[in-house]
Amino acid sequence: MKKISQEILSGKILISDGAWGTFLQQKGLLPAECPESWNILHPEKVFEIAQSYIDAGSNMIETNSFGGNRFKLSFFGKEDQVYDLNKAAAEISRKAAGPDKYVLGSIGPTGKFLITGDVTEDELYETFKEQAIALEAGGADALIIETMTDIDEAKIAIKACKENTSCEVICTMTFDKTDEAVFHTMMGVTPADMTTELVDAGADIIGANCGNGMENMVGITKEIRATNNKIPILIHANAGAPVFQNNETLFLETPDITAGFVNPLISAGANIIGGCCGTTPAHIKAIAQVVKQK
Repeated sequence: MKKISQEILSGKILISDGAWGTFLQQKGLLPAECPESWNILHPEKVFEIAQSYIDAGSNMIETNSFGGNRFKLSFFGKEDQVYDLNKAAAEISRKAAGPDKYVLGSIGPTGKFLITGDVTEDELYETFKEQAIALEAGGADALIIETMTDIDEAKIAIKACKENTSCEVICTMTFDKTDEAVFHTMMGVTPADMTTELVDAGADIIGANCGNGMENMVGITKEIRATNNKIPILIHANAGAPVFQNNETLFLETPDITAGFVNPLISAGANIIGGCCGTTPAHIKAIAQVVKQK
């Protein structure tokens, strides 16, 4: 297959997948259970999630490995299973994707902060390196470093992925919107800051995920594109803002509402569109239907 960035250069708008965490919970994942352990304990259920997004029209699917780094797995006593759990995650998504769809190896933040001194740059690098190598071994075409808030951690992750794999590297950050309509991460990084620094760090594709519904993602995309008019942009939006009702978190944006923002998002400069928290195969199908009409 061509690289994802090459497909984008040819003018294609690509469809990514949707939420994984909420889907795993629907299939029986318990609150205190390690999601990545299901890659070995319940591979058939993880495969069903991946396959459902392919069936909905996704050109690419992620892996069940968001928390698959050594630090996060240590909460479950599984820090010595980094390689096996991540490789299995990629193998499952590879099976669903087949030979003509892309697999994105999901790499989330470590939960450690350089600014507080509870982790070193070398420790972060080795942690991301370990996960990246395993995901590539399982069949990932690209690595997606996502839900980042700290620009330094994101840059270290990019470096580790670029230097130790042949995969394309995607990096997305999560932004909040202030009362003054300014977007920034928890650590104060703006979309413009992110764009400049992550492109310089070597990311092949950048963007935003989580934290916002499709409407806010339009504004974030415009800021990214205003800073760099060439870098491919990936957007994974939530199904609207979360609402807490009856002791559970709900995302109320329907597939039709999500689909209504697809054309504005493309006009703003997005090249890959998918979903994050609360989105389902129905949301992805609705996005794909709009894209096919272009």
